[in-house]
Amino acid sequence: MVVKSELSSRLAQIPRGVWALGFVSMFMDISSEMIHALLPIYLVTVLGASTLTVGVIEGIAEAAASITKIFSGALSDWLGKRKLLAAVGYGLAAFTKPVFPLAGSVDWLVAARFIDRIGKGIRGAPRDALVADIAPPELRGASFGLRQSLDTVGAFIGPLAAIWLMALTSDNFHVVFWVAVVPAFIAFGLMVFGVEEPAHRKADGKPPLRLRDAKRLGNAFWLVVGIASVLTLARFSEAFLVLRAQNVGMAVAWVPLILVVMNVVYALAAYPAGALSDRLGRYGVLAIGIGFLIVADVILAWGATIPFVLLGVVFWGLHMGFTQGLLATLVADTAPAELRGTAFGLFNLAGGIVMLAASVIAGGLWDAYGPAATFQAGAAFTSVALAGLLVVKRRVGGAPKAL
Repeated sequence: MVVKSELSSRLAQIPRGVWALGFVSMFMDISSEMIHALLPIYLVTVLGASTLTVGVIEGIAEAAASITKIFSGALSDWLGKRKLLAAVGYGLAAFTKPVFPLAGSVDWLVAARFIDRIGKGIRGAPRDALVADIAPPELRGASFGLRQSLDTVGAFIGPLAAIWLMALTSDNFHVVFWVAVVPAFIAFGLMVFGVEEPAHRKADGKPPLRLRDAKRLGNAFWLVVGIASVLTLARFSEAFLVLRAQNVGMAVAWVPLILVVMNVVYALAAYPAGALSDRLGRYGVLAIGIGFLIVADVILAWGATIPFVLLGVVFWGLHMGFTQGLLATLVADTAPAELRGTAFGLFNLAGGIVMLAASVIAGGLWDAYGPAATFQAGAAFTSVALAGLLVVKRRVGGAPKAL
């Protein structure tokens, strides 16, 4: 009860701007996940694409988003106007959404997915840096956890809406894709009219925009990037969770339930994990989250029934809740305030490059050896990430405190 009361108290202290950014993320995720929950199945069963093609598409899309983040993040440091770039990114994503129901071939869907992720890339680093600018240091973990939780609420409302609409329309993919356009424009409007740039950011002068500034980020930041990169190699696209569910016999109309389960668990875990890391330190919470992914991969590799897949997805969601917001918090902890946009951009660039490799490897293993091999490889890479974290902890000891 004491822990619950403290978590609630810290929630009330989180600034309004963080809440607004959380709801922007929530509505955009409702839109994106309505499409993403069905897109792998649509590509394979309707357009005849291979599983490897799905992996390549997902990898290219996420890599494009991450590469774009480095430029938008550095630009937001220079301009001192993170909101402007975030609004441009959300707007691009919103105006791209109608392409999904209109696309009649794999090529059009690849283009739509690519442009949509470019929008994500433009908004991602400025938005995360904006959260760090708004949140007080003692509430930073809780603030990133809250934004991540609200983002993830959208990530399970979206698949639920997709399930309901698929059942209502007798598996009409295009109706679902059209409905997904609406929350995307709500998110864009809320970003434009509901979020304010912090006063101190507006007042700052423009520092010179230089690539050598990356050297000022320090060893602690690059250790965070290294750990996150290995972990990303293990945590390939959630599209493979959807395909695993279909592989063990789940009906197409119910396949989005996989993302619903994962994101409900993710949303429930992210804020408490972030708030606890403010009190107990980042390292222990992060290690627990990595352990959850190992358990998830083992269950998904050897569990060939729907209940086992659902159990594996629960642990996958716990992993996300205990790591994603926390990794963002560590970036904010270890980067200078004037270089936070650049830091988030570099962090996501590394993640995007590794995500491309991870998704292609996962798709290739699936096609060549079956789904079990994909998740076995994931468990192996996750174990390497956990071992790396233990080594880092021993070397840095108790400092920096964030680790």
